[in-house]
Amino acid sequence: MPYDPEWTSSNPSDNPAFADIVASRLSRRSMLAGGLSAAAVTFFAGGAFGASSASAATRTGGGSAARDAFVKRVVGRAAAASPLGFKAVPAGTDDTVVVPNGYTAQVFIPWGTPLQSTGPAWKPDGSNTAADQEQQVGSHHDAMYFFPLGEDDANTHGLLVLNHEYTDTVLSYPDGDAELTPEKVNKALAGHGVTVVEIEFDGTEWVVIDSDLSRRITGLTPVEFSGPVTLDHPALQSNNDPMGTLNNCGGGITPWGTFLTGEENWNGYFGTTDEEFEPTDEQARYGLDAVGFEYRWHEADPRFDISVNPNEANRFGWVVEIDPMDPAAMPVKRTALGRIKHEGALVSDADGRAVVYCGDDQDGEYLYKFVSTTPWQEAIDAGNSPLDEGVLYVARFEDDGTGEWLPLIFGEGPLTQNGGFADQADVLIRTREAADKVGATSLDRPEWVAENPLTGDLFVTLTNGTQGANPVNPREKNPYGHILRWTESGGDKTATTFDWDIFVLAGDPEYDPEVNINGDIFGSPDGLWVDPAGVMWIQTDISNSAQGLEERGYDNIGNNMMLAADLATGEIKRFLVGPRGCEVTGVHTTPDRTTMFVNIQHPGESTPAWGEATPEAPTAVSSWPDGSGRPRSATVVIRKDDGGIIGS
Repeated sequence: MPYDPEWTSSNPSDNPAFADIVASRLSRRSMLAGGLSAAAVTFFAGGAFGASSASAATRTGGGSAARDAFVKRVVGRAAAASPLGFKAVPAGTDDTVVVPNGYTAQVFIPWGTPLQSTGPAWKPDGSNTAADQEQQVGSHHDAMYFFPLGEDDANTHGLLVLNHEYTDTVLSYPDGDAELTPEKVNKALAGHGVTVVEIEFDGTEWVVIDSDLSRRITGLTPVEFSGPVTLDHPALQSNNDPMGTLNNCGGGITPWGTFLTGEENWNGYFGTTDEEFEPTDEQARYGLDAVGFEYRWHEADPRFDISVNPNEANRFGWVVEIDPMDPAAMPVKRTALGRIKHEGALVSDADGRAVVYCGDDQDGEYLYKFVSTTPWQEAIDAGNSPLDEGVLYVARFEDDGTGEWLPLIFGEGPLTQNGGFADQADVLIRTREAADKVGATSLDRPEWVAENPLTGDLFVTLTNGTQGANPVNPREKNPYGHILRWTESGGDKTATTFDWDIFVLAGDPEYDPEVNINGDIFGSPDGLWVDPAGVMWIQTDISNSAQGLEERGYDNIGNNMMLAADLATGEIKRFLVGPRGCEVTGVHTTPDRTTMFVNIQHPGESTPAWGEATPEAPTAVSSWPDGSGRPRSATVVIRKDDGGIIGS
């Protein structure tokens, strides 16, 4: 991607910025950095998910036996203590993956790996075709989850399901994008989306095995729309059949055994050569313009010409549900969760009702929560989706440490016909504008949401931002980011009020005395996951396209990394350092936590695609992982040499 679009705000509202609220908040209460304790509960926060697993056989859809195994083995698994027993690795700038002593990191399924042994091999000169890419692991790995298969081998056999956020025009083709063609556009579309691949541990390492369950979901895959916004809606009428999912970033897993993938920076794939084009207010609110990310797909495919086909953009920006156990199941865009730049979809539980938390990853955007109308098992038993009926809320933070979830319901408050909205579908298509109207709090790039299964506390990474600040804010701007923590009132995920605080203020104290990290320094937190033992895994995304990192105080931090935070003490230790130019994103483990899967995205980004270092980029050039010259995103499989629990 030529630049990081999340740094540019498209929010014109005058809603209170979180920077202002933090300034006031920090002047009233001290920041918390741990001290949490509670009895162990199930793998998913809230015992209802585990309690419901006995009735998993009543679910609808294909692949029920494999899905039942997933629910039985993962949902409801009790947590166990796991202190941070490893020796932290130092910050670094080497072009490799570094893990603690006593651990081994295996490079796994890099971009272009064939899903079947008979599939087309990856070609390091970039000459693979679009048809090849449809049979290979996609580009720029992101969120990822392990779905166990079977009863006795759930820790050594399963499906790995992972997102692919975007493609690199220089790396994708032998001649870059000098001349754009329909074949090049189709290859890029085939590199996006989701990979489902069956894998197993052979006693020495993890391997891909031939399987009817392995498949790709891409920018060309037929999709369905479900919920308040249907394909009959005038705003979704387009010149082609509904297909594809794009810019798949964060994700989530449901208690009924499906995968949720979030469509993030989908706006950047649209553009036009129409010199008279001016975006409407609705289009501008989502960052749509004539240039996009300079992919220039519109030059070869009118589907992406915003002047020719303006409604095509309304088909993106949704959470997409995928059943990994059923290759015949069509991906479904769940419109009740709203249309934003979804960083992910954390699914929690409230006495059986599904609750989904999502960040809108752009500077100045908002945090959202969806609460299903009926319990998820009841909906599944009736042949319905729990994600099609419910209330979508957006967060407002107060400076006294409290907050409120504001409902985005047509007919309530300003969300009326007089307020410019036609119906509930219109509210969801224009979710950002609806959130503006009700007075949500703008945030510094709200990204991944995670939940502590031991306490029910929730966390969101605010990666960085430029919202400004008042005089009492410890930062005039926020180049380092921080992690926000909140607790729903009464521990009830359906509550409309909450209490919040700052878990950690990231950065380097050499440059910013307000940094309160209890342990190893880091900046720009992004990916986030809390394991069953209450260990938070923090992944970073230092922007490689933003120049002047030294001036922003990143010279001591080095390459992007993953850290472990003990939520019982607040201690943070660096567990992994990635290769040059990469982002570390996506993390999950086998149920017994003896294998961890971590994704390394875009090594070498914003540097020469391959070749020697230059004076302008002396250390960022990458040839990871195989030294072939063309860097490739890949998964890293981490195991402890003694077979123990990761992090212990």
